[in-house]
Amino acid sequence: MNDSRTKPALQSKTKDHPSGTKLKAVGLVGLGAVVGVALSLNFSATAEKQKTTLNLPIEEVRMLSEVFGRIKSDYVEDVDDKRLIKEAINGMLTGLDPHSAFLDADAFKEMQTVTTGKFGGLGIEVGQEDGLVKVISPIDDTPAFKAGVKAGDYIFKVDDVSLRGVSINDAVKRMKGEPGTDVTLTILRKGENKELVFKIRRAVIEIQSVRARAIEPGYAYVRLAQFEEATAEKMVRAINDAYKQNNGALKGIVLDLRNDPGGLLNSAVAVSAAFLPKDALVVYTDGRVEDSKMHLTARKENYLRNSSKEDYIAKLPPSIKDIPMVVLVNNGSASASEIVAGALQDHKRAVIMGSQTFGKGSVQTILPLNNNSAMKLTTARYFTPNGRSIQAKGITPDQMVTDGSQRIEMREADLERHLIGDDEKKAADALKSEALKMETLKKLNEVAVKPAAEAGKRGAATPAVAGDAKVADAKSAEDKPVEYKPLDGADGKPVDFVLQQAMNFLKGLPVAANPKELLASNAVTTPGSKNGVKTAAAALPVKQAPKSEAKVDVKPAADK
Repeated sequence: MNDSRTKPALQSKTKDHPSGTKLKAVGLVGLGAVVGVALSLNFSATAEKQKTTLNLPIEEVRMLSEVFGRIKSDYVEDVDDKRLIKEAINGMLTGLDPHSAFLDADAFKEMQTVTTGKFGGLGIEVGQEDGLVKVISPIDDTPAFKAGVKAGDYIFKVDDVSLRGVSINDAVKRMKGEPGTDVTLTILRKGENKELVFKIRRAVIEIQSVRARAIEPGYAYVRLAQFEEATAEKMVRAINDAYKQNNGALKGIVLDLRNDPGGLLNSAVAVSAAFLPKDALVVYTDGRVEDSKMHLTARKENYLRNSSKEDYIAKLPPSIKDIPMVVLVNNGSASASEIVAGALQDHKRAVIMGSQTFGKGSVQTILPLNNNSAMKLTTARYFTPNGRSIQAKGITPDQMVTDGSQRIEMREADLERHLIGDDEKKAADALKSEALKMETLKKLNEVAVKPAAEAGKRGAATPAVAGDAKVADAKSAEDKPVEYKPLDGADGKPVDFVLQQAMNFLKGLPVAANPKELLASNAVTTPGSKNGVKTAAAALPVKQAPKSEAKVDVKPAADK
């Protein structure tokens, strides 16, 4: 909370809404709740206070009044009027979808400082599922990350106070506190037979939104942890440094967006613009309100807050627009990350590699209310340049690659009351049909094996049962995790499995979908191996990426 100023708009001009509301685009694209930050958002906007005449349903209003009166007169304890009204407002919003919410004065103030990249707390992004607080992802190098909190964990208690049924805002408040103070989290984790208890010391979280590595000569690696105010400019500096370290020439670049929950919309546009032709469409939004219909292209007016500021994207070498490129994503890549991945994928500028992304494609508007509070309301969806909505679906990588380490994956589709559109309905119907088919096959299989099972009880030989045992053993062996020992990069640090496959692709070498597939092809140790695992140069073909295809052509999509 080092900067409580209201953030300026993507563009400073204000448009008049048909109903009289004046909306001003702010441009936040994020995910969930961040402990120590309150709420981060998708696209965000502010609106001036206004008086609106509504035709309210009389009977329902009378019922609301009756409930209010009953609580005041009959509830076991006296309840403050303001509290009841606040909870009623919160209930109206949270009942709509997982991202609409009421922001009290404290939450609204913190929301306005979220984009500075510095705040107090534990350093985790959280969501809510089945009445429990679920960890989406710990932020790199924060207290929660160092303590061992993992994506998919359920935070059951904070300092012995249960969080079941507690709103996400209240849960976040309980975990927040002064830097240097301790908080105890009781966590439920899949695969663990008992509760896990973590005592974590709160700290001032300074997110290093951009990290760069010198993995191999001739190649650049840049990781984005979130899209904050200066992310794109920092990325430009990192890329230029990589060019200098390689005598002004790069053979390829890896942009790592894994576990990046999002951030500022204009930052996502700027990152995309670094690799796309000028005026290429990056993202567009669509909703019922006219001001929610935006087309953002790779122009400085769409990512520079101050139009008079020098365009830092122009400082990049021209070759950055067409050198071979891989973007890494996973289920923790959300919102702004998905905007970048979707834009680069639609324009065929980069190969997207990893696992399915989170799937948060809705747009929220921040509307200030009285007493410095605000409401966050879902007003639109955003779409990739080719018109794809990723809501509850996410971005599907061009090449699916996973190291198998993340057993629990949380996505937008797992959240209660998530928005469902036509495409999602079709997918849901297909899944239901497939589930019904599988259930029918299961019942048929049970009928077929029942006589053999009864014969087995009588002592008869049952080849089918013996076969089932072999199948079970084989399945058990197949499910057994494979240990992958990473090689070291030129900087002496380990190169994880997925990153190694990205480097293989850029060099025209084989790409394995997972460690098991890689090790299956490396049954015989060769002189090019290390610790029983072949180096990239010695790996056998799994999914060959021809060198001629390593460079992806730039084909701008139509502006829709």
